[in-house]
Amino acid sequence: MKPTIWKSIGAVLAGFLTAAVLSTAMDAVLHATGVFPEGPDMSNGLYALATTYRVLFQVLGGYLTARLAPARPMKHVWILAGIGQVLSLLGIIAWSVVGGPLWYPLALVATAIPSVWLGGYSFKRADHSIH
Repeated sequence: MKPTIWKSIGAVLAGFLTAAVLSTAMDAVLHATGVFPEGPDMSNGLYALATTYRVLFQVLGGYLTARLAPARPMKHVWILAGIGQVLSLLGIIAWSVVGGPLWYPLALVATAIPSVWLGGYSFKRADHSIH
């Protein structure tokens, strides 16, 4: 494979890992500090909090993917958004086993593409204003 393909894979992987690791770490911190109870017995407000920081981390992941892309940053962002969308859809199936309000995984599906796109667009817009 060409070196640019590895850079492309790395850009998408970096964006994905940024969102996934930060979301998981924030979950762990909120569980450890007692903000989130153990198990699915959380209030709607706590699920809204989790949705909010996941969206913010997805925006950051999209931004990072665009920044690291060797060329055509928005193409890379769309690939990341597609991966996020598929995983969010699979999350609905997993959620049926875990339990909790159905609106939560549906919200993650609804925000997967726009949040990643917003991150990529933010980079692209900032990058063009420099040149």
